[in-house]
Amino acid sequence: QMQLQESGGGSVQAGGSLRLSCAASGYIGNKCVGWVREAPGKKREGVAAIDGAGRSTFGDYVKGRFTISKDKAKDVFYLEMNSLKPEDTATYYCAADCASSFCYSGTCAFNYWGQGTQVTVSS
Repeated sequence: QMQLQESGGGSVQAGGSLRLSCAASGYIGNKCVGWVREAPGKKREGVAAIDGAGRSTFGDYVKGRFTISKDKAKDVFYLEMNSLKPEDTATYYCAADCASSFCYSGTCAFNYWGQGTQVTVSS
């Protein structure tokens, strides 16, 4: 059973940046890992994912603004969020070990989840 722990959430003004981290209790080097967000009254959205080969995928709403990376030596992965918008406000969850062959957080059935971290972007 893998445990995931997010950190790095907080409040920022529109146009600002934040970096989220997710520390895993097990090896993630060959696994698809990613980030999903959920805002009140909205459907859960896949934000970004990265597979064992380092290939990344993004939701259309964050392309060009967010990047995802993985430190295989530390079993930590990151979400770098730039040019943040108020509509990015949500609880962000990290997730690992996608059961699907395509590593995209919008469709992955991840086996492990973090507890979530709040990101608030003010206008």
